[in-house]
Amino acid sequence: MWERKELKHRAKEVLRTSYWKAFLVSIILAFVGGGSSPPDLNFRSSRSTDINVDWGMLAPFFAIFIIIFIVIFLLVIAFRIFLCFPLEVGSMRFFKQSAEHEVNLNHLGYAFDKTRYLDIVKTMTWRAFLNFLWYLLLIIPGIVKFYAYSLVPFILADNPNIGYRRAVDLSKQMTQGHKFRIFVLELSFIGWILLGVLALFIGVLFVLPYINATRAELYLTLRQLALNDGLTTEEELRLKQTPIFYT
Repeated sequence: MWERKELKHRAKEVLRTSYWKAFLVSIILAFVGGGSSPPDLNFRSSRSTDINVDWGMLAPFFAIFIIIFIVIFLLVIAFRIFLCFPLEVGSMRFFKQSAEHEVNLNHLGYAFDKTRYLDIVKTMTWRAFLNFLWYLLLIIPGIVKFYAYSLVPFILADNPNIGYRRAVDLSKQMTQGHKFRIFVLELSFIGWILLGVLALFIGVLFVLPYINATRAELYLTLRQLALNDGLTTEEELRLKQTPIFYT
């Protein structure tokens, strides 16, 4: 069974020689990961007025507003799917390979190869869709499934053509019995994050490489356990192949 201290120690050792590259990748990962504040739902009451509104005249403006909103929404979704998802997988590959002593920023572009791109986009979109459905039910099941599917980007970083259903299923199998401990691992960074917040929030950015490097160490540990338990094979994850060269 893995220990938090050991994973963090290994992550620190990796970052001793690759911190600033990891920092750059973490900034990109934070950007493509999205995230926004919840909408303001504190509606304030106001006294009613007797102003007459000609809704017939305003209808065209409302229609234009709705069309613009839909177009912007679709553009944001497309940006997330076709650019952010591949960059997320490339970032995970960087941290995974760094943990395996191969520090190379070119891994960021890993997903944009024509033999990998569509499969990665399909799988990451499928994972996002599943997470969305679970969050529609309740928050707690959504969080549980979030951790169950959390290894999908790392799995794709090993084998981008593994298949969208297989990637999700393998992530679920690899995190079986580990989800609560993964949650505790994530929670253990709260002290560093609070210190970063006190430093005008900028300090949080400098903690991200440590968090991402530790996640990579966790994946490598769970991957080895999965191999030992026969949940997957080195052939399926393409662990025995010639190195990938980037141009």
